[in-house]
Amino acid sequence: MFWLFHPRSFTEELRELREQPTDPQAQQEIIDSIEEVYFSSDSFDMVQYELEKLPPDLNLLELEEYRDKLKRQQAAVSKRVADLILEKQPSYVKELERVTSLQTNLQLAAVICTNARRQLHSAKEGFTEASLGLLANQRRRQLLTGLLKSLRTIKTLQRTDVRLSEMLEEEDYPGAIQLCLECQKAASTFKHYNCISELNSKLQDTLEQIEEQLDVALSKTCKHFDVSHYTKVQLAYKLLGKTQTAMDQLHMHFTQAIHNTVFQVVLGYVELCAGNADTKFQKMPYKDLCTHITTDSYIPCLTDLCKALWEVMLSYHLTMQWHDEHYKEEETTPGAGNTEGSDESTVGRSYVKKKLEHGLTRIWQDVQLKVKAYLLGTDVSNFKYDDFIVVLDVISRLMQVGEEFCGSKSEVLQESIKRQSVNYFKNYHRTRLEELRMFLENETWELCPVKSNFSIAQLHEFRFMGQCRSPSVSPSRQPESTELVELCLFEQYLQGGNPFEMQIDNKEEETEDVLASNGYESDELEKSVYQDYDSDSDVPEELKQDYVDEQTGDAPVKSVSRETLRSRKRSDYNLNRANAPILTNTTLNVIRLVGKYMQMMNILKPIAFDVIHCVSQLFDYYLYAVYTFFGRNDMYESSGLGLISSRLRTTLSRIQESLIDMVSPHASPEERKEKVPSPHLSQLVILTSSDTLYGLAERVVATESLVFLAEQFEFLQPHLDTTMPSAKKPFLQQFYSQTVSTASELRKPIYWIVAAKAIDYEQMLLLMAGVKWDIKEIMSQHNVYVDVLLKEFEKFNQRLGDVSRIVRIPLPVSNVLWEHCIRLANRTLVEGYANVKKCSNEGRALMQLDFQQFLMKLEKLTDLRPIPDKEFVETYIKAYYLTENDMEQFIKNHREYSMKQLTNLVNVCLGSHINKKARQKLLAAIDDIDRPKR
Repeated sequence: MFWLFHPRSFTEELRELREQPTDPQAQQEIIDSIEEVYFSSDSFDMVQYELEKLPPDLNLLELEEYRDKLKRQQAAVSKRVADLILEKQPSYVKELERVTSLQTNLQLAAVICTNARRQLHSAKEGFTEASLGLLANQRRRQLLTGLLKSLRTIKTLQRTDVRLSEMLEEEDYPGAIQLCLECQKAASTFKHYNCISELNSKLQDTLEQIEEQLDVALSKTCKHFDVSHYTKVQLAYKLLGKTQTAMDQLHMHFTQAIHNTVFQVVLGYVELCAGNADTKFQKMPYKDLCTHITTDSYIPCLTDLCKALWEVMLSYHLTMQWHDEHYKEEETTPGAGNTEGSDESTVGRSYVKKKLEHGLTRIWQDVQLKVKAYLLGTDVSNFKYDDFIVVLDVISRLMQVGEEFCGSKSEVLQESIKRQSVNYFKNYHRTRLEELRMFLENETWELCPVKSNFSIAQLHEFRFMGQCRSPSVSPSRQPESTELVELCLFEQYLQGGNPFEMQIDNKEEETEDVLASNGYESDELEKSVYQDYDSDSDVPEELKQDYVDEQTGDAPVKSVSRETLRSRKRSDYNLNRANAPILTNTTLNVIRLVGKYMQMMNILKPIAFDVIHCVSQLFDYYLYAVYTFFGRNDMYESSGLGLISSRLRTTLSRIQESLIDMVSPHASPEERKEKVPSPHLSQLVILTSSDTLYGLAERVVATESLVFLAEQFEFLQPHLDTTMPSAKKPFLQQFYSQTVSTASELRKPIYWIVAAKAIDYEQMLLLMAGVKWDIKEIMSQHNVYVDVLLKEFEKFNQRLGDVSRIVRIPLPVSNVLWEHCIRLANRTLVEGYANVKKCSNEGRALMQLDFQQFLMKLEKLTDLRPIPDKEFVETYIKAYYLTENDMEQFIKNHREYSMKQLTNLVNVCLGSHINKKARQKLLAAIDDIDRPKR
């Protein structure tokens, strides 16, 4: 404060201030008028401040006034300070006493500290320096020991890369990763050392290198799965915490493995077949590469392709199996992890499981696309049948693998093989139809000797039926034991082998034992068939069996009497041959062809309808050829015997329209391409010689071979029905009901030609015309024409026996022949009687006598009962005795007689008994009748 520097003493000033009267308010105003700068800090130089404020020109009066002002301010401040000092005087005294007391205490403390320092100095010299030196040395030793351990660890870390390389060579990936992770952990502990930072970077590079090698090791499992190898790889990825990443990589490797595998297989065959060609096949896309496969290498390449793909799919199957078993072990083994770790493991397992299940369909789709490109890369329409069947079998086996692999129906493969099959089959079927026409045109219709127990199952073309389920038994009714024994392909070939190796190893030998030696099964049988007809012991047991089978189609349920057997021997002209089926080489070829078609259909269900349609065309063409060669005749309609049924007529018309190329100018090339020219009978076959009964042997072989073929089709119907699509089954049913069942109906028109020419019916009409029927007395002797007719029948019977030495004549055939001959003979008798101009009642009795004599002798020649058209003759003879009214009713009821025959009844029988008007009435009734032809 500025008053401290005043010359007068503080006491004087204080006294002076007390003496001055005080006005608190005026004093406060003076204090307030002091500038703020005086209160700013203790270092404030007020003298310097006031001097600097002096103006340049000094005025004494102003200076004195300013000085007085400062004095008043000083006095006010001093007054205020003095008042405060006086006010705080007691506290000051009291505080001064405390300071004095503190000074005393401090002096005492100084003495104590001096004594303590003297004593500490003595202790230091006597104890502390030695003891603490020991402790310091021990601490230094511990630090140096830790440092040595760290240095040794660092040295070990520096040498770790050598051990890691050894472990990678040993494929100990989990150990390598575990060691690398431990090294990284240790390196992080010593990261304060400069050398460790470089080592840490090196370890990170090593870990990345391990991951790359681990990825390569993972890719190896795609082709050859090894449990221990895969277990190491998975454990390694688990240590890295990249289980899900490993699964993603695995699927990528499987996709790459499929592509690389198929490409290398196809490339190998293409380069092998191309020789030294300069074409750069390695740079070609896979699809283009497949087009360079040659025909000879197509099947071996396809087989190797499927084998390689099988290895990939088997590896994937084993991979899934490993994960399933691994997870089951984890679930059964109580875990030691916490809840959080268990939840993470569950999520990881769920991800892997879904990824593997999704990968099944994806991998199979890749396989299908690769095989599809291979299948469609080559035109297989000109392949041999056996080669194409091998292709179908391989693809069928591959589709079976796909179904067991992921439950797929292999739509891609089915569509591809269906396209190739339809293309191949159309070309193959067209060629086979042309071959069939050539066979038929060169067929001499001689018997092909086969054993009596011949069955189509003995032909190698039908052996596939024994390998698959029986067509008559549904899958649900199959014995359960077979299902238990049958293993799936992945279980069957788990330990080794390949399902596609069977294509070569299991080739069936195409040896058959169906032909009989020299047409006989044994010398004893050859001798026995020529023994005396009247000896029962001479009839082979097989022959007795055949009689019953021919008539009923079933095995006998009871014994056959000797008389019955003896009578049947005369009717069935088959005693010179064992009861083997009647068929030709062409028939056998057709049966074999049907077997090949069915084999193709059995392997490839999608084209079943196309195949069955072509099978029906084979039967249609054979039936049409037999009818054209032996059954076509313009005399059927005039015979009135109804030889061709409306169903057979419809069938023949359908075949001619749909299958036979009639060289129509309106037909398009495509339509003609689907048809076959009508076959022509070989010139070596003579059907006009009476010595051979107009080719009866050839007719029997042709017709009965057709019937045998129809029987085989009936046998195959259940199998065809199981492979036929439900929507197309009506076609199969119609084929059997409208075509196959009409085969036996061809017997009537074919054998009718023989019956019409074998007996001279015209001669009988001439002989009957010479007989005098208007006799007056009853005759006891029949006419000569009856004996002549019976001799014709005996001659016919003898000729049948001669023909039967060439070919067996079954009972139905002999019955048809006899029926035709007898019906023609009876109708000739009626026609002869209708030619009579005059006839008496005695003449009618002679007609009855002649007919009864004919029947009596005829019944000894044939076992056919009843005699056909017997009532036809008897009714006509009895009509001669009818009255006028009865005759009119007779004309209305018996339309089976011709107008000529009815007119003769009216003119000859009633001519002398009725008037002209009544006769005209009856004749008009005859004219009005619309007679349908029988």
